[in-house]
Amino acid sequence: MCLAVPGRIVEIYNLAGTRMCKIDFGGVIREACLQALPEAKVGDFTIVHAGFALNILSETEARETLDALRELGEIESELNSGVEE
Repeated sequence: MCLAVPGRIVEIYNLAGTRMCKIDFGGVIREACLQALPEAKVGDFTIVHAGFALNILSETEARETLDALRELGEIESELNSGVEE
């Protein structure tokens, strides 16, 4: 299963003629290709798959997704806390 997590673009640069960026995923910085998003700018939220930024999200969409992922983690934690090994 592939899970897309929003991240915020913190830097944009060119590498060998390819538009690239650094994205902050809650303190973890990763590099991604921005060729598919010529309109992207520093501060935008995006979804990355296989090293390519695929779409831009509004800050509201990004926050809602991150909140839902946190809730899923809490639910999974609660479900697993009752499991005996």
